[in-house]
Amino acid sequence: MSTQIFFRAAGLLLHPSSLPGPDGHGALGPSARRFVDYLRSTGARLWQVLPLVPPGAGDSPYSSASAFAGNPMLIDLDDLVRDGLLEASELGIRDQGSSQLDFSRAHAIKRPLLLRAASRVPDEELLEFAARAPWADIYATFVAIRQAHGGAPYWTWPLALRRREATALSVAKAALRDEIRAELALQLLFDRQWSALRAYAAAADVRLIGDMPIYVDADSADVWAAQDLFLLDEDGRAPFVSGVPPDAFSDSGQLWGNPLYRWDRMAADDFRWWAARLGRVFEQTDFVRIDHFRAFSAYWEIPAGSPDARQGRWVDGPGLSFFEALRRHLGHMAILAEDLGVIDDAVRHLLRAAGLPGMKVLQFAFGNDAENPYLPHHHSPEGVVYTGTHDNDTTAGYWRSAPEEVRDHVRRYFGVNGHDAVWDFIRAALGSVATFAIIPMQDLLGLGTEARMNRPSVASGNWSWRLTNDQLRDDVASRFRALVELYGRAGGQAALTRSPPRSPD
Repeated sequence: MSTQIFFRAAGLLLHPSSLPGPDGHGALGPSARRFVDYLRSTGARLWQVLPLVPPGAGDSPYSSASAFAGNPMLIDLDDLVRDGLLEASELGIRDQGSSQLDFSRAHAIKRPLLLRAASRVPDEELLEFAARAPWADIYATFVAIRQAHGGAPYWTWPLALRRREATALSVAKAALRDEIRAELALQLLFDRQWSALRAYAAAADVRLIGDMPIYVDADSADVWAAQDLFLLDEDGRAPFVSGVPPDAFSDSGQLWGNPLYRWDRMAADDFRWWAARLGRVFEQTDFVRIDHFRAFSAYWEIPAGSPDARQGRWVDGPGLSFFEALRRHLGHMAILAEDLGVIDDAVRHLLRAAGLPGMKVLQFAFGNDAENPYLPHHHSPEGVVYTGTHDNDTTAGYWRSAPEEVRDHVRRYFGVNGHDAVWDFIRAALGSVATFAIIPMQDLLGLGTEARMNRPSVASGNWSWRLTNDQLRDDVASRFRALVELYGRAGGQAALTRSPPRSPD
């Protein structure tokens, strides 16, 4: 792992939707800048976020109509006022924030104001943006056509539109000109605010870690615009879909339902679609965590219509040639691999050959024996350690529900009495030899299960936790900073020196 890219540091995990503030939804303005300042006061130098895309089914950022677009609900209204695109009087009476995110309410509050601001973006700025971001016009056109068809998936549209025939597209774009312009303008505003936030973070010596799910949604601008790169039948439907097999956490596995890639066709084009996708995330962040890395070695293929994932089979993925191609297109890349789940020797070999750091989650470490790979004595510098991830219960919730044999293992391993278990886990993560140590914000605050971000395989009620301003406490920051400094993660001598990746050629 190159020391020019990775450096010993600590970070906090918090999605921008969870930021405090008005309008029912976290945003990229003043509250985001305050969080950067707070994060830096803790001694941390990394801010990890979830995917920044428009959320899809169940309000999940891991489901979206586009792998390239930004979530317009993250656009900050106060910054739009500052930039002259809204009047302060237009905002009306605003709520002062809550500890829960209500997506439908936030949409009702913000969407009309965002569209008003979008209508005031000059045409010349939109033209320039569309020229440098061709994905944006594809996304805006897809969203407008789908809305015109009552939200129906693209494979139910008239054949000419489904196949993106030039004449049909031209007619649709002319008829939906205003709707397409509005969506394009919202993407411009998102990009502008995110770029400003990234620059603010960089000035504070804070680097951003992005997140990218390996698969994309079936009903997305991505599949609609590149149908030949996905495993689809002649009607545009997926005969096989994604998921994972049964494991210790699920007797029936997980049936995700995403379309699978035509890796042979992608390889024939030197993986240019992937280079563009990854290049887009590197425009937004300094590092990228790729979800479900093991599928690059072998992926679980499930016949469409199966009741669960047990009917699937393993199929070889693209392997090392995929990462070699990406480096040809993008140069040196700071990728973190999510290598959790069913991991075999082939996956471990690919991780080493690609030179990527994997993940260690402390909540997975206890209750077995000394050979558990997540225990700190098995960590290596080529890795990233977490107390837990967005898919885990908070560490406080984990501890309260853990069986006694797990608690006993923790107490004996750490040499503690378990009365301050969350900070025992935080200390262990920061003390690990792993290069990065990432702590979910809920763990830093010692919050329980009520603050859990996501419950995998539960379709609703997730992604709604929000931070409140009064939780950004100086005493917590000081306690964390003392450990960050104790374990050599405060930085100063090991700056980030990598150059941004090249644009896809």
